Amino acid sequence: MLNETSDRLQQNAPRIMQLWEKRAREEVSSFIHQDSLVLQDSLPLYLGQLVDELSTQIERTPARIRTDKVESTRIGKLHGQERAGYADYSMTQLIFEYHILRQVIFQVLEEEGPLALRERDIIINSIEQSVNDAATQFSLTLREIQELFMVTLTHDLRGPVNVVKMGTQLILRRMERGDAHRDVAVRIVSAIDRMDAMIQDLLDASRLRAGESLKLELEACDLARLVQEIVEDLNFTYGERFVVVSDAEVRSHCSPKQIRRVIENLATNAVKYGAADTPITLTLQHSETQISLTIRNEGNPIALDAQSILFQQFRRTLDADEQTGWGLGLFLAKSIIEAHQGTLQVESAAGKGTSFIIRLPKLPR
Repeated sequence: MLNETSDRLQQNAPRIMQLWEKRAREEVSSFIHQDSLVLQDSLPLYLGQLVDELSTQIERTPARIRTDKVESTRIGKLHGQERAGYADYSMTQLIFEYHILRQVIFQVLEEEGPLALRERDIIINSIEQSVNDAATQFSLTLREIQELFMVTLTHDLRGPVNVVKMGTQLILRRMERGDAHRDVAVRIVSAIDRMDAMIQDLLDASRLRAGESLKLELEACDLARLVQEIVEDLNFTYGERFVVVSDAEVRSHCSPKQIRRVIENLATNAVKYGAADTPITLTLQHSETQISLTIRNEGNPIALDAQSILFQQFRRTLDADEQTGWGLGLFLAKSIIEAHQGTLQVESAAGKGTSFIIRLPKLPR
């Protein structure tokens, strides 16, 4: 048997759903075009669970309490998962619809008089727990949808990008030196390389957000030689601005491709944000156990509050707002260095310029 309140809730559940749906359609913008079956997906299940929680005839043993909590969590997660599938649905709307439900439940159950304090507390606590469960699952599901979209997008983009690159390279090989269109073709290839790098950044960022680690193929690395090769390429692009100060024979085990990616990112940032026509210094040093590489530019320092968000994904400082890109470079650089069991830090102060300092173990575990 049920007590009076749980019995009234059970009998009035269809009416509660009707009142809730009417208000939801009027007050939650995403519900205007949804049908009733979609709107009422898991809420009837929740009301059934609340009927049991309000009952005084069901013995509330520890085992029963645990079972009810598991079931309540399952229903809340189901609700959040389904709501995340709506393209125009937000977390605010999810929370608001539960507020509407709570108001409707009290409106119906208190038509004949106020509920007991115990019953009000049960309803309020149950709603709050359901909101928490639904919101948590809403966030997780939304992230999974975004990650799937990102991976699919980057994968599908790479096919046509590679076709364009191969076609342009073929045309470039057939052009004679001095051809007026040769420079245009070279610029196209360079632009495609930048686009491919941006796609790779998105793909790696989505993997990291999904909890996956970056895949590294470690091999013996001559870091002194690698830094010199990178600087030669950068000098060709940006002019003779890069200076290398290096110990001899700096060797480690690393992924040359990924370390190159980090150094190029930090060095090109030094060009973008440093004072024009000033040198950018790359200092490579090593000890018995550790390797350090400092990339330093001159110019205005990075503000302390901006330093706190430098390595966050999709975040930019005010100085970087006009630059192109995703805002993923430093986030991925830090992730790559940490995957090598190293660290990436920034030091910036007036009159001292800005330095990004990479520290790597000589023999990563």
